[in-house]
Amino acid sequence: MEIIGYIASLLIGLSLGLIGGGGSILTVPVLVYLFGVDPVSATAYSLFIVGATSLVGVYPKYRAAEVNLKTAIIFGIPSILAVYATRAWIVPAIPTEIIQVGDFVVTKALVMMMLFAILMVFASVSMIKDKKQSAAMDEAVVQQFNYPMILLEGTIVGMLTGLVGAGGGFLIIPALVLFSKLPMKQAVGTSLLIIAAKSLIGFTGDLGNMVMDWTLLLSVAALAIVGIFIGNGLSKKVSAASLKKGFGWFVLVMGIYIILKELLSAGVTAH
Repeated sequence: MEIIGYIASLLIGLSLGLIGGGGSILTVPVLVYLFGVDPVSATAYSLFIVGATSLVGVYPKYRAAEVNLKTAIIFGIPSILAVYATRAWIVPAIPTEIIQVGDFVVTKALVMMMLFAILMVFASVSMIKDKKQSAAMDEAVVQQFNYPMILLEGTIVGMLTGLVGAGGGFLIIPALVLFSKLPMKQAVGTSLLIIAAKSLIGFTGDLGNMVMDWTLLLSVAALAIVGIFIGNGLSKKVSAASLKKGFGWFVLVMGIYIILKELLSAGVTAH
């Protein structure tokens, strides 16, 4: 299983390099089901892996003038504060057993995996949907900031990132296009910078709360970084739109599988 896990680690970076997102959606299931990491630790590990990979991936985007620093700061600050607070104080405060209904026990691990799977389903729908509007998104417009909406969206994305360990690129990119009027390519590059900053800073909120398996963490992160370079190279030769749609269907199947697996295993445990 570990060998499959290391191959899947390459895919995390590959998807980030090819379609500018989606890598974080794979990270938690890879850590939980292939490496046997418990869900709460997996969400912390995911923040480090996704943050490190995105940080490496943002450099070529920055050189190509596809990163808008002003937008990254305005969106990133509330997002970073929210993710740090969630990891440092909210996640540790959630009890291991939240509620019991008859024999069925709702645990912290179950809630986190279910939340993650629901997020996967939403992410997949946004990837599968016909992207005719993306052409309109690329039209040059005067940049304007809807500050209240950017701050609100930044805070919500930060809290979700903290709870499930996903970068939330599929939430950030539409927000940047709608509320900051960024062209699509700039939205993708800026999103990578925001994901890198909030994931890595959010991860530091966990350092005092759990013992880290640094060997596993650095191995998976290194393979994901190799994957992002391969993905960046392939992205020039492969149609991003069809890739995104195919990856979307894969994420949808994974999300439904996790929901069924977690509910069934919780039901079995109850009996």
